[in-house]
Amino acid sequence: MQTERRAAIRLLKLMMAASLVLPTTLFGFGAWISYRNFEQVADERIDRLLDILHEHALKVLQIVQVTLGEVDAITHSMSDDEIRLNEGPLHERLKETVDALPQVQSVMIIDRDGHPLVSSSVTPVSRNLNFSDLDYFKVQTQRNAGLFVSAVHSPRMAGIDSDFFAVSQRRSSDDGNFNGIVSVALLPSYFDAFYARLGRGEGGYFALVRDDGSFLARIPLPKTRFAKLNDHSEFRRGVARGLASHVFTVDSQIDGVERRIGYRKLAGFPLYVMAGSERSATISEWLDYLATHLIFGIPATAFLFSGLALALRRTKRLYEEADRREAAEVAVRQAERLKALGQLTGGVAHDFNNLLMIISGNVERLRNELSDLKYLRLLDMIATATRRGETLTRQLLTYSRQQTLTPQVIDLSQRLPLIRDLLLRSLQSNANIEIKVEVPDAVCAVRVDPGEFELAILNLAVNAKDAMPRGGTLSIRARPVTLKGEASEEGLAGEFVAVRVSDTGEGISPEVLQRVFEPFFTTKEVGKGTGLGLSQVYGFAQQSGGTATITSTVGRGTAVTIYLPRSNEVPEALSQSQQITVPAVKAAGTVLLVEDNADVAEVGTGYLRQLGYRVRSVADAQAAMAALQLDPRVDLVFSDILMPGNRNGLDLARQIRERFPHIPVLLTTGYSASAQEAVRHGVVVLQKPYDLEGLRQHIAEAVKTASLRRSAAAAE
Repeated sequence: MQTERRAAIRLLKLMMAASLVLPTTLFGFGAWISYRNFEQVADERIDRLLDILHEHALKVLQIVQVTLGEVDAITHSMSDDEIRLNEGPLHERLKETVDALPQVQSVMIIDRDGHPLVSSSVTPVSRNLNFSDLDYFKVQTQRNAGLFVSAVHSPRMAGIDSDFFAVSQRRSSDDGNFNGIVSVALLPSYFDAFYARLGRGEGGYFALVRDDGSFLARIPLPKTRFAKLNDHSEFRRGVARGLASHVFTVDSQIDGVERRIGYRKLAGFPLYVMAGSERSATISEWLDYLATHLIFGIPATAFLFSGLALALRRTKRLYEEADRREAAEVAVRQAERLKALGQLTGGVAHDFNNLLMIISGNVERLRNELSDLKYLRLLDMIATATRRGETLTRQLLTYSRQQTLTPQVIDLSQRLPLIRDLLLRSLQSNANIEIKVEVPDAVCAVRVDPGEFELAILNLAVNAKDAMPRGGTLSIRARPVTLKGEASEEGLAGEFVAVRVSDTGEGISPEVLQRVFEPFFTTKEVGKGTGLGLSQVYGFAQQSGGTATITSTVGRGTAVTIYLPRSNEVPEALSQSQQITVPAVKAAGTVLLVEDNADVAEVGTGYLRQLGYRVRSVADAQAAMAALQLDPRVDLVFSDILMPGNRNGLDLARQIRERFPHIPVLLTTGYSASAQEAVRHGVVVLQKPYDLEGLRQHIAEAVKTASLRRSAAAAE
């Protein structure tokens, strides 16, 4: 009976699959054929548009050619002095010509030295102006370039406020020598307007380009008029191959949009017209076409599929238990994957922080040995990159809840007003942002890592600043709340402090909002964001025993709320948390350095010697214990946590505490699952990469901790 039921289920599943696969296959084949047809239609449309663009550009340049010839003919027999004497009438005549040609900005006659003689724009022209450095003048001085089309230039003459590109030719002379030029300045906006009228449909693309890739006009408008394609662009490669016309699909170097583009060379000119459309627009048209077929196909397929599904549902309960077991197995596998990801993250963080340790240590060494400002600036750049790498690693560990935290009980009612000063310095580039902090008069104590908490607030403030490019209000509010299990955020229950950070910025769309806490997800441009800011906030809240939520309305702003468990412990004194005073420690004696990485050990040795210590170095915990048994005259053991062998740095610290209780122990790590346990056992842990001052402070703390422990043991 069981076999028959399973056979029936398999048959029903096959029939259900066939009811979907067969129509889908047929529809997919038809869709592929129709898409090829749409691409062909798009290419034909591009070809027709190129005809229009070519004819339009050619007519404009022919008019310019005639204008240049007329101006040269008028002034052919006139010397520069005669032209200057007749500047007024010549200006009026040139102005009449320009007024009749909407595509022309100005006409100018320039002498052989690059100074303007007459302009259609202003009179009299300034004799101090010099255009000899511009391409449309220089090329004519070197050779008779005929009709030369320049790149886009910004105006230099008063009364002209629009960018232009110039068409120039030599002024004719009886002796054939260079006698200056006549230039016609054309308006890119004239071509833009014409292209905009052509491209009223979605995704249209039109351009006028020189053979060197410089854009003279373009729709959509680029961010700058001086945009230019490099030698690796499909257009430049086509021109280099001598292709007068070509059609291709490419991701634009200017705005990154994928388009189908065709170009054609203007006859007699080193110019090309371009026409095309966004590939997404073609796909959209194709999908609209497919939708008309789906209106009929989907109901029929759905009716057949629903009938088979109804039959299958009657026997589906036989396998519900098996499905539950399979779901449990999937959950176990997912947990194992997450665990493996955590181990991978930790391992990468450890190795990466060791690399940063080596880099930062050698930067400090070189900084002490070099005095050349050029090299010091290079060292500053390396140090900045090292700090960024350290921050990135810390954010990764925070999201995976593996960051080594040093929790303290702090009062947010006192801490948040002080953080406001930090935010004022961080957001000082935008003076239009007002920062408001609201805290209750009562104590709002939480047990968190102060540094990670401040980093979370800073990340939220930086995101708020980016969301308010024209200014606004950043509000930070703390208040005690009571959460009630399933009815609250993520099932949390108990007493919490809600820290709400809100802005009056642009807001976030619902589609993006559901992904903002994901690591590496960002809506910022390339190179302007890692996508780890909000994930650090979420990971910090989770690791602290709480959570983080976000709400947003497009156009009205965003609010992120961090829920932190409220503590009944007495907060540490603010003066102690804000200004940690490290007791003076005599930097003399012997330090046993335990580090398996030779490069990291060299950096650590250099730091210790700078502090005045003698250094003995071993590679692992076994060697360290052997060295102490031979000669226990050591003032400090400075050990990495992760080491080869059966014992790590925490095991070593425990053994030293038992056998050599007078020796202080300082541990360091780039990442280790044992680091948090070491902190709980009262062992001082220094995070890699560290610097000289951080090492000095942690040595003092380790010595102080060991002294307090000995005093407590003696009192007992």
